[in-house]
Order: sequence, then structure tokens, then C-alpha cells
Amino acid sequence: MSTDTDTDEESTSNCGASRDETAEATASSGSKCGASSADSSSSSSCGSSSKQQSVEEKVGSTVEDFDAEPGQLTAVGLGPGHPEGMTERAKQALFEAEHIVGYTTYIDLLPDEITDAADELYDTPMCGEVSRTEEAIDRTLAGNDVAIVGSGDPNVYALAGLALEILESKGATASMVEFEVVPGVPAAQSCGALLGAPLVNDTVSISLSDHLVPMPEIESRLHAAAKENFTITIYNPWSRKRRDNFEKACEILLTHRGPDTPVGIVHGAGREDEQVMITELAELEELGEDEIIDMTTTIVVGNEETYVWDDRMVTPRGYETKYDY
Repeated sequence: MSTDTDTDEESTSNCGASRDETAEATASSGSKCGASSADSSSSSSCGSSSKQQSVEEKVGSTVEDFDAEPGQLTAVGLGPGHPEGMTERAKQALFEAEHIVGYTTYIDLLPDEITDAADELYDTPMCGEVSRTEEAIDRTLAGNDVAIVGSGDPNVYALAGLALEILESKGATASMVEFEVVPGVPAAQSCGALLGAPLVNDTVSISLSDHLVPMPEIESRLHAAAKENFTITIYNPWSRKRRDNFEKACEILLTHRGPDTPVGIVHGAGREDEQVMITELAELEELGEDEIIDMTTTIVVGNEETYVWDDRMVTPRGYETKYDY
């Protein structure tokens, strides 16, 4: 999986900006909205086509730098990762977009018929969230209809909120670019479906590798969720740089839950390397060194009532207290 490299200070976006320095910037390695090819220093090495560009800069333009009538900006959730998991509305929005922007892995997940129909594709590696979201907005302000894509749902650990924040910081408005969110199936739901029925009662989702949230705050959330007997969905559980987060999370969970608490693990839901496992909380930490747990894995920790039946996790909703069956 790619990681960010140091940003070239001259790699600025020129997406239709009207400033005099545009021509000079275009001669450097920056993004050129509508350009037919990308500078070789800016292209992605992850199977990019000639229309696909990858730049890691942060864009600093404002709405006043653009003369065009703005296009439409759509945040599209791809769901779990396979074409069958995308909603029809998501597919339609991607076909309607002239430019598609996203994390390299998510662009590579798109069906060929969608990428072939787009005028341009633009991707950045991991940790390029701000630069690619700004790029999507600048392309929209330059008059293009743009879709910014993410796995799962745009409102779950994703970029819909960031897009609105950046629009505001540029002096634009959501209505100016006809901003729309097209929901997708979040990872918790797609993974829950593979595990049985673990999420039918109160649940809390927590990301262990959220670089925007200090670990003490993540620990506090875990303590509270485990203490209140929520089913807990853990996103981004393991990376080489943050293995301590995973180990600490296992320690916290065992403080509040029994060692035999059912735990569901889903790696790469909806992708070619999908793996599903149901284990117990006492066994979770040692799996941190196993390939089944990484940044594409979602972990579901059952509550005190969750049990395993016929290789499926079941969390009772409470019907048994009111009805005979």
C-alpha cells in the first residue's frame, strides 16, 4: 500500500484558476484540470491509466480564483468494495461525473465501465485526504462535475464533512456546487452481515488508527463503550506504526468484558482477499501479528449477551423478554 512522499512546494493545483501565475504553475509539476496527460513525476504507480493523475499537494486557492460556472460535487460511498455492493445511485453518480477523485486503492476498485466513462481520474496515496478533497473542490469550481469516492459511506470516517469544511474555507457554499452525498453500505454493516447478526442492539464504532484523534481520547471512548455494554465495532485496528493502539485496546476490552466474549473479524470485506473469523476476546491480541488483522479489517466485539450459534454471532434485541417463541 502506498504512503505519502514529501510534497513538492511547486505542485499546486491550477484547476481553471484565473490568476496570472497559472501559466507559470502549469509549467511545473502541478495538477492541470482538464489536461490530457499527467506529468510523470505526479502519476500514480498503482496501475494508473493515461487519464489517471496522482499529486500530493495541498491546494490554496479560493472561490475568487475561478471564472467558470461551478460544476456539481458529489461524495459517493462505494460500499464494501465489490461492484455488487455499490448502490444503483452510486453507480449512476459515477457515470454522470466528468472527473472522479479518490484514494488510489478506491479508484482501483471501480469497475472498468465507470473509469472508462470518466474524462479524468485523480488519486492520491494514503494520508492524502486533504489534498485530494481540495483537488476535487477546485475541479468543481473550475466547472467540472466531480465525484469524490470512498469505501463504505461518505459520512462514516470519510470525507463528506471535510469537503464541506474546505468549501467553507474557500469562500464557496454547498449550494454553489450542488453538493450531494450518495450513501453507501458502511463497513460495520457489511461486516456484520458476514458475521451473522451481531449489530441488532446498541453499537459504537471506534477507529484505532485515527491520526486525528489522540490515543488517550480513543482509550476513553473504548472504556466508556465497553462499560456501557455496547457492541463495539473497531475500524483500522492494526498498522505497524500503531500496533500499541491495538494491544492497549485489547487490554481495555478485557477489563470490562469476559475473556469468552465473542469477537468477529472481517478482513477485506467484499474484496478478493476477504476473510471471516469468529473467535473469543482472550484470543484477539495474539491475532494482531496475523495477516487477517490490518487496516482493511473490521472487528466486532460482542456485548454481554452476544453468543455464537451455528458459526454466527447473535446479539439478542430483547424480544425474548416480551414474547414467547
